[in-house]
Amino acid sequence: MSSTDRRKTTPDPDSAPQPIRADGAGGIDFGPRDIWRDRQNPDLLVPPATDAGTVPNLVFSFSDAHMQLNRGGWSREVTERELPIAKTLAGVNMSLTPGGVRELHWHQQVEWAYMLLGRARITAVDQDGRNFIADVGPGDLWYFPPGIPHSIQGLAEGCEFLLVFDDGSFSDIDTFSISDWFAHTPPEVLSANFGVPESAFAGIPKEQVYIYQGEIPGPLAEQAVSSPQGSVPLGFTHRLMAQEPQRYPGGTVRIVDSRNFPISTRIAAALVEIVPGGMRELHWHPNNDEWQYFLTGTARMTVFAAEGAARTFDVRAGTVGYVPFAYGHYIQNTGDTSVWFLEMFKSDRFADVSLNQWMALTPSDLVRSNLNASEELMNSLRKIKWPVVKYPDTPAP
Repeated sequence: MSSTDRRKTTPDPDSAPQPIRADGAGGIDFGPRDIWRDRQNPDLLVPPATDAGTVPNLVFSFSDAHMQLNRGGWSREVTERELPIAKTLAGVNMSLTPGGVRELHWHQQVEWAYMLLGRARITAVDQDGRNFIADVGPGDLWYFPPGIPHSIQGLAEGCEFLLVFDDGSFSDIDTFSISDWFAHTPPEVLSANFGVPESAFAGIPKEQVYIYQGEIPGPLAEQAVSSPQGSVPLGFTHRLMAQEPQRYPGGTVRIVDSRNFPISTRIAAALVEIVPGGMRELHWHPNNDEWQYFLTGTARMTVFAAEGAARTFDVRAGTVGYVPFAYGHYIQNTGDTSVWFLEMFKSDRFADVSLNQWMALTPSDLVRSNLNASEELMNSLRKIKWPVVKYPDTPAP
């Protein structure tokens, strides 16, 4: 197709965003093009002049992930296969119908979860025969250590949740499921193990069930099973939204790690709210890569990778973001509603370094000479960290 023909079949340039920066760099894109995508990603189409170098892709939307559909619910995942840079953590977005069951199973990896919608019942038994059963709702967390068998079932309203695992190459399909083990164990072995005839196993599934439709469970008190070994010593759940947030001019922060959720020794997290016009300040993390999940709103993030490399990404609800270890970054609310997102780390503790605080706690003459800094900048520095910032004289994006 000639360039003239292309111009006849593409939208009017005046009605579509164009890769032209305010300084005159760029030019009209006559197509072929995905204008819907360009509108979703304005900072990829027209990157800030400060972007440079070859920073790899650091975002992937769950909307672009494969859906695993079952009677009883669905799941989709963002792992190293979908987002190759994501080496430390992987995520699964799952929904269960009322009574839908994520079958009895266990993992080689940690399972950390955040409840998005509805309510679910979770069960687990540890290596000493101590059991656990609880109902969880929006804003609640659970954490199962590696190798601990567990289950999840939707209650009367069904549920949706985010699962996070401490291995970027993880896949939720490749887990240890009770139905899969039964299906691949000789009947005579099952008979010997349970002390019943082989005929007792005639109805077992022939393959992994994964998710199935069950009956809505009764009240928690009626479902409880008493163990002679007692219950687990450290609870597997945490009420994150019941936790008092840290409040700042730009929003709120709730941090959860092994200090206030003792069982969670391999994943630390923060639930961050950024109000309109606010920003997760310029910072980096000294402990590990950051895996993000955006719950609401629209934002942009520039990631600084050293050696003159930086790249800006647009994110929205359902987006997974990833920032490699020690890369500097910020997250700026670009909409008119609050941005809520999770930042997670393969670590027992949450840790971040504030650019502003670092400068404030360094000899001022050194900072001034290093940056040729103005007095206005030097006077703005704060010795107390504000993870999310917003200034009255700063207009909303």
